[in-house]
Amino acid sequence: MHNNLDETIPGEGTRPVKQKVKLILEDNTAFEGKSFGAEKAISGEVVFNTAMTGYPESLTDPSYKGQILVLTYPLIGNYGTPRTEMEDNLNKFHESDNIHISGLVVSDYSFEYSHWNAEDSLGNWLKKNNIPGIYGVDTRALTKKLREKGTMLGKIIVDGDIPFYDPNTKNLVEEVSVKEKQIYGTGKYKILLIDCGVKYNIIRSLLERNTTVIRVPWDHDITGEEYDGLFISNGPGDPKQCLATIGNIKKAFDTGKPIFGICLGNQLMALASGADTYKLKYGHRSHNQPVIRTGSNKAYITSQNHGFAVDNKTLNNQWEPLFTNINDETNEGMIHKSKPFFSTQFHPEASGGPTDTAFLFDKFIENIEKYQST
Repeated sequence: MHNNLDETIPGEGTRPVKQKVKLILEDNTAFEGKSFGAEKAISGEVVFNTAMTGYPESLTDPSYKGQILVLTYPLIGNYGTPRTEMEDNLNKFHESDNIHISGLVVSDYSFEYSHWNAEDSLGNWLKKNNIPGIYGVDTRALTKKLREKGTMLGKIIVDGDIPFYDPNTKNLVEEVSVKEKQIYGTGKYKILLIDCGVKYNIIRSLLERNTTVIRVPWDHDITGEEYDGLFISNGPGDPKQCLATIGNIKKAFDTGKPIFGICLGNQLMALASGADTYKLKYGHRSHNQPVIRTGSNKAYITSQNHGFAVDNKTLNNQWEPLFTNINDETNEGMIHKSKPFFSTQFHPEASGGPTDTAFLFDKFIENIEKYQST
């Protein structure tokens, strides 16, 4: 028989479960649940993701740095967490080497898991990485509030209290970017990748296309680097915090070499071009965001994770929107009218999917080939 302080967890043994773990929003709305991760108090920005699969990828996505992630899909933990395996000096089944969320909130947690690649339970993985997790929360009500009010600050409370913390006041990119140059592959085309919090599947997608990827820190002086194409990665937080990166992109524009930016990279390219960015009400975080190609009726289903967007009205006459979000008509990318520069707000390399727009990596390589042939 169980008492109200202990819970038998298949595969995890019996451990105390604190019944009064709470998520408290900045308007003092409280959601009570049970702990299945590290039992610690944390504070951050509360965001939600509507994807049905891919929680290991989401948790290791550096773009979630400083955020308390709410997963709206009810089946979480059912396939455990993947084993650690290296390929091309990258963690094969994760998007980085660390969990970057501050905390996890779910409705139902599956204590029993089954998958051919499972190494451990989600709960144990969270505990090993000192990340709190709460289950038993009414995530439908929580998501409804976030949609109505917009992204809110929140805190997970175990014992006592802690202050609210807004991660967007810090340069989160500096925290997640690589600290020194790293090189992957031995392909024909040299890609200089400015790491603002790059997802590993971006590097994998580039390596699949006969490239050598030169990964450098977010503020690295790129003027002395030899490369065929410049790639600007995704990353967390407010793009206006990355002044050094914006300055480097301006210098890269002057070279005329092909450039491809994804997510934060789209916003940074916009700022470097003289356009402006703004914070979205609650952001786009899911595997099912529809976008349409400008000037056509061609639509694509995309994966997204961002809280800021480019203001289309501020693009100068040298640039035009490349894609538009069908749901709210926000910018989903931009393209230069005469030079081989383009970017997307969504993730063409999405893991785990969809991959409808993976052809954009091929377009980037084509731009490099054309540039070299002129």
